[in-house]
This record gives sequence, C-alpha cells and structure tokens, in this order.
Amino acid sequence: MAGFLPHIYDTAMKPLEKTRFEKIRKNLVLQATGHVLEIGFGTGANFRYYRNAERVDAIEPNPEMGKQAGKRIRKSKTPIHTYEAIAEELPFDDNSFDTVVATLVFCTIPDPVKALEEICRVSKPGAKILMFEHVKMDQPVMGKTQEALTPVWKKLCDGCHLNRDTLELVNRSPLEIVNVESYYGGLFLTIESRKPL
Repeated sequence: MAGFLPHIYDTAMKPLEKTRFEKIRKNLVLQATGHVLEIGFGTGANFRYYRNAERVDAIEPNPEMGKQAGKRIRKSKTPIHTYEAIAEELPFDDNSFDTVVATLVFCTIPDPVKALEEICRVSKPGAKILMFEHVKMDQPVMGKTQEALTPVWKKLCDGCHLNRDTLELVNRSPLEIVNVESYYGGLFLTIESRKPL
C-alpha cells in the first residue's frame, strides 16, 4: 500500500487542503527563516510557502512521494535540496538549522521520540520548530475510536498512527513549547517550539 498512497495523496487531501490546511500551512511555513530543515516533505505541499527561508533541506523516506514533488521543487522561489532519509537518522551536522518544519508527518514516524532528539541535535540553539499534526483527541469517545481504527489505518495510510499524542511527545522532549493552536475540535494542532539557548 505504501507504493499506492503517493499517487493518490494529493487528490485525497485536496478537499482538506482547500478548505483549511492551505491557510494553516502558509501561516506556519512563512515563519521559517534562515537555513530550514523540512521533515517528511511528502509531495512538496509546503514548498511554495517558503518565502523567508534562505535554503531548505528536505527529507522524505518514501521515494515514490519524492518523485511527486518534482514540479513543486522547480516552481519554488527558495532553493530546495531533497534527501531520501528518515527522521530518526538525520544526515546533517549538529547545530545546522535555524528552523525545522514538520507537517502531517509525525503520525507516520516509527520512533517519534528518536526523531525529536535528532531534530534537537541538528537545530541551532534558539531554532524554531514548527509543526502541524493530527493528534489523539482528548474527547474519550473520539480517542477510543482513534485507538480502534489505528491498526487498520496504519496499513492503509503508510504507517499513520491516528492515536499518536504528538503534543505530549514534544512536551517530554528537550524542546520548549512556545505556542499551540487547535483546529477541528483538537484533532489537528500547530505546535511552535524552540531549542533552548
């Protein structure tokens, strides 16, 4: 199924992107400055919003997803350099990035704790970490529904965990949370944090 998802991803996401996600992505990514790392660029949905970045190094473990991003890379006004890599083993030196961006990707990372450690390692002191993720909901009924659906959902959607509490993972990481915004009753969050100075 992993090979199938890249070809339908943009089509499947289009209704959500047009109604709300585009604005959320744009507002988040416009905050990215300097040398930027993007985690799990997928089909490149964020690339057109990099207006204040000097350069973007973007990783994606799924080569089929990466192929879908070619047109968006060419249209970007900011230099985009892509790498086939995983978030748990970033191929970059310590203290390299001014900003890290991750949108709708932490649900699929096999070891999100290790990924956050790696993000912290490659970020400069004071770097911004900008995330837009769906998370496990606080409402008991919805939370239980997410738990029940996750095993099947993971198989269908490239390893996506509907029940992952990404905010709690960031809370337990070395990063300092600066701001959290909630959307769709808490199903989606933007999480802005930073690496301590």
